Amino acid sequence: MHPGPAPLTATERAAVDARSVFDVTTAKSATFSPRPETVPVYLADAGDHDALLDTFLDAHAEFEKWRTWSDDTTHAIHESQTLRIERVHETLAHETAWTIAAYETPVSDRMWHLTLTDATPSPLLETLLNSLAEGDAWETAIGSPITEKTVTQATRPLTSAGWKHTIEGRWIRWETTRGDAGVQFNAFAAQNPSGLPTWTLWAGASINHPTWAIHASAYTPAPLLARLTEDLAHGTGSRTPQSPTRPPSPAKSPGLPTALSPHPSGRRP
Repeated sequence: MHPGPAPLTATERAAVDARSVFDVTTAKSATFSPRPETVPVYLADAGDHDALLDTFLDAHAEFEKWRTWSDDTTHAIHESQTLRIERVHETLAHETAWTIAAYETPVSDRMWHLTLTDATPSPLLETLLNSLAEGDAWETAIGSPITEKTVTQATRPLTSAGWKHTIEGRWIRWETTRGDAGVQFNAFAAQNPSGLPTWTLWAGASINHPTWAIHASAYTPAPLLARLTEDLAHGTGSRTPQSPTRPPSPAKSPGLPTALSPHPSGRRP
C-alpha cells in the first residue's frame, strides 16, 4: 500500500504529454503579434481611409461634409464649390474608392480629376489630401496645355531617385529598379483629353495588374503630381507582416487491402 493517488498508466501519461504540447502551441499562437515594418511608401498598408478623411475634415473647416441618402458615399466640398472629393466606402481593394474633381466655376465642366483605388497606401492619400488644402497645389487654368516643362516638373523626384526611364510609343514610364512600382505618362491622352488617364501611378506585379493605382487626367496640376511622385521616390510607410500559418497536413493515402481482406467477389485476391 502506498499513500496518494495511483500512478498514471501509459495511456494516461501519453494523453498528458499531448495536452501539454497543445497548450504550449496555443500560447505561442495567442501571444504572436507581428510588429509593423518600415517599407517604401508604395508598399505601405492602406490603413483606415475613412479615419484619414475624418481627420482631414476636422482640420480643414473650408471643406464641408455631405453624406448620400444610402450612407455608402461621402462628399467633401470646398467652400468655393470648385473642388469636390467623393469617397465610396464599400469597395474592393482594386476598385475606385476616391474621386477628386476640380471645376473652373461651381457650374462648369470639370477641369481635371484624380481617382484612387481602395488599396492606395495611407501616406500617399494623406499627402494628396493635405495638398488639396493648399490652393496653389490644385488651382490651374482650364485648357492649360501640357508641355515638356510640365512633365519634367511632375517627375523630377523620380529622376533624382534614379528610377528607370523608358519611352515606348505614346507611353513614357518611370519605374523602380525592381519594377514593382512606377509612373506612366500617356502622351496621346495628354494631347487628346478623353476617357483615358494621362497619368498612372501604381505599385504591384505590373501596371496592368497593380496592387493599387492612381489615375489622373490631362490638366491635373504639376505641383500636385510632384508631391505624389516625391512621396513615391523618397517616402516611407509601415506595413504589418502577415501572421505565419501552418502548412496544410499532407493527405493520407488510402490503405492497401491486406491478404486477409475479403474480396468483393468472395474470392481471395
